[in-house]
Amino acid sequence: MTRYEEARERYAALGSDAEQAMEALGKIKISMQCWQGDDIRGFLFRERELTGGIQATGNYPGAARTPEELRADLEEALRLIPGRHKVSLHAIYADTREPVDLDGLEPRHFAPWVQWAKEQGLGLDFNPTCFSHEKSESGFTISSADEGIRRFWVEHCRRCRRIGAFFGRELGQKSVTNLWVPDGYKDLPVDRLAPRLRLKQSLDEIFAERLDPAAHLDAVESKLFGIGSESYVVGSHEFYLGYAVQNRVAVCLDAGHFHPTEVISNKISSVLLFTGEMLLHVSRPVRWDSDHVVILDDELQEIANEIIRSGQAARIHIGLDYFDASINRVAAWVIGMRNMQKALLRALLEPTAQMKQMELSGDFTGRLAFLEELKSMPWQAVWEEFCRRNSVPGDLAWLDQVRRYEKKILEERV
Repeated sequence: MTRYEEARERYAALGSDAEQAMEALGKIKISMQCWQGDDIRGFLFRERELTGGIQATGNYPGAARTPEELRADLEEALRLIPGRHKVSLHAIYADTREPVDLDGLEPRHFAPWVQWAKEQGLGLDFNPTCFSHEKSESGFTISSADEGIRRFWVEHCRRCRRIGAFFGRELGQKSVTNLWVPDGYKDLPVDRLAPRLRLKQSLDEIFAERLDPAAHLDAVESKLFGIGSESYVVGSHEFYLGYAVQNRVAVCLDAGHFHPTEVISNKISSVLLFTGEMLLHVSRPVRWDSDHVVILDDELQEIANEIIRSGQAARIHIGLDYFDASINRVAAWVIGMRNMQKALLRALLEPTAQMKQMELSGDFTGRLAFLEELKSMPWQAVWEEFCRRNSVPGDLAWLDQVRRYEKKILEERV
């Protein structure tokens, strides 16, 4: 009997079906962030300084310098990640030789990305880039009191929605366009209301154009504070949650955008009650929104548990959001993506219906006993079988492949 067969029998004894768990996991797409591959430099304005609270620490060699290099690195990572997924692009990753500013972007500037996604069997998500630009130096974009600045960023965001819808139509799967802006004050403001009124006005203008909901989903992302906006962020959680409910757009919950003791796992079910769909940006904050590589820690597991236990996985879009320049960037993708999948698999292997019934009937003893027993169940054997069926390494053999790629490709980049 193989390790997987033994594991399958042990899970069956608890009331779980390992085959069904693997089948369900294979249907869950995770959106892998392109900006891990080059420290969120992009290709439109590579020499501009990162601003808007964006920082990438480290100088590990081999960062992608061109769209072709970035796509090659993405392919290498995806070869080591089981299943079919999505890639999330920022607007600054346009693949074009035409000089263009952010308020002039069109779908044709991303045509090579769409062609590549078709060849790879991938979906694409999108993000306006409202930072690291001369028109964001004041710290304000779509909530700016300068009407010229505000109009520039509104137009950029409008065009980004059309690009996202283009992705969805061309690739036959819904594309999420997520809007985050860094607007805020470093020190205490006198007027908190006026910037939020301008933000609401801008959002109304941005979302005024109706797009095909089968191809496109809008999401808005809050933040508690950022570098340069420590005292006040215009787009707070309360603001965006209210706006999303009133205007039927999705809320993006980012794991690093709340108080250090807050967790997004505890917010998922509440947000789902009042919105149609939602986006998760899964990251790992260490003391602040530091975007460390996702590890298989308690909060990641709780996020996965909530996705699966709620029975609402079809309404939840999962994206990763971190960028670490201190380690091999391809490895950072692989580690984070595989950990997200491992957490989802562990959740899928739970006898959820049985434990919910225990809870409903007041059998808290049984609930605790099952939850504790599940911690020592052989989920790793099921993971290895899932990887085997997807023709990727189930163990650390993937790291040897990344190191060969580093030696052959990444070290040649100057």
